[in-house]
Amino acid sequence: MESPTLPDLRAVERRLDRLSALAEGLHNEHERVRGHLDSARDFLVLAPSARDRLEELSKALFGKILDEVELNLTHAIREILGQDRVVVTEREIKNNRLQIEFRIQNRGNEDEIEDIMTGQGGSVCNILSVGLRLIALSQLPEHQHRPFLVLDEQDCWLKPALIPKFMQLINEIANKLSLQLLVISHHPLDLFAEAADRIFELRPDKVHGASVTRVK
Repeated sequence: MESPTLPDLRAVERRLDRLSALAEGLHNEHERVRGHLDSARDFLVLAPSARDRLEELSKALFGKILDEVELNLTHAIREILGQDRVVVTEREIKNNRLQIEFRIQNRGNEDEIEDIMTGQGGSVCNILSVGLRLIALSQLPEHQHRPFLVLDEQDCWLKPALIPKFMQLINEIANKLSLQLLVISHHPLDLFAEAADRIFELRPDKVHGASVTRVK
């Protein structure tokens, strides 16, 4: 009866080396994962205070800008409507983002909040919409945008009597910002005569689709 063959010593040594290397790799990976886990735990411990600090910094960062926005929009409301109303903002952090809600208050009765979408028949919405566009453009570096703004029916809810003041204020702001404005409106052309540099009238044309006539 033949005796069992003993494994080759070198083969055993090579296998031992492979197992040792594998064990060392697994050990290193275990240490790496533990390190990440400890870091994650440390982050979770700090997360609430970090979130609160981020909220404070966000409010501080945008606070001054929003204060100026409130003042500018309040000025626009008073100039155009001739009424003592104040634009205010409610600021809060939701889903790690700064949320801003605009409100209109009547001076002398701060508890009375006016809906910006329907206030004064929609006039407030028109004024704030244009104001926010102009403010946004004023915050951009000049080399990153074209100094051109299209206002398409942005006076749709304004009473005709308010259009001259509205356009005059927009024109003054645009000149300060070196902006070129294209205003599209259905209001009578004479309401724009004092503020617009050029006025074109578009009329439906059954043959050509539309006719364009320069009136100023």
